Amino acid sequence: MTLFQLILLISAGAIFYLFFKQLFGGSYPKRGVDFEAQIPQDRIGGLMQPDKTFARPPAPISRIDELLQIADASAEKEDWLEVKKAMQSAQILDGKNIDVLRRLGVALLHMNDYGEAKKTFETILEMDAEDDLAEASLANALHKLGEDDEAIIHHERAIVLDGGYAPHYYNYANTLYDLGRKQEALELYRKALTIDPDLSAAQKMIEEMEA
Repeated sequence: MTLFQLILLISAGAIFYLFFKQLFGGSYPKRGVDFEAQIPQDRIGGLMQPDKTFARPPAPISRIDELLQIADASAEKEDWLEVKKAMQSAQILDGKNIDVLRRLGVALLHMNDYGEAKKTFETILEMDAEDDLAEASLANALHKLGEDDEAIIHHERAIVLDGGYAPHYYNYANTLYDLGRKQEALELYRKALTIDPDLSAAQKMIEEMEA
């Protein structure tokens, strides 16, 4: 055997030795273990924080609530016909809903339909005799209809139910002013402004009457 053949034999033996050592020694790469993706924990996002990725969708609102929102948005634009239409649709779903009736009544007042407004606020009071806003609104409708004795009764009832609400005094003052009872009206405008110094309409009436 030549020296060259001896070197080849030794080299081959060394290669086979290293191969079988790695094969049976358990140091060879293992799929799914050694090559497992090494993603930082703060990069896994939705899997680690499912509330961010798998958040529940907001619960759908009811049709009546949707119509109430339409009415409120329309009222801000003073589109009273649209308010009326929305609330009439809501009445089909729930004819005894006070929130619906209140908005409908206000729309009817602004549309000068005082007869229907009167009926609407009377319906509210049949369901809740302690509703001061319905009392005041009914008083306004009655005044426009010329039923002033009844209007005064409901104005005073509204104040009894909530004596800390400035618009009740202001509305009552308007009715008295129209009836020529100017001094009584002035006192009520002053009372309204005392309760709510930001009530500019009352301030304006006081200034006009004292000029």
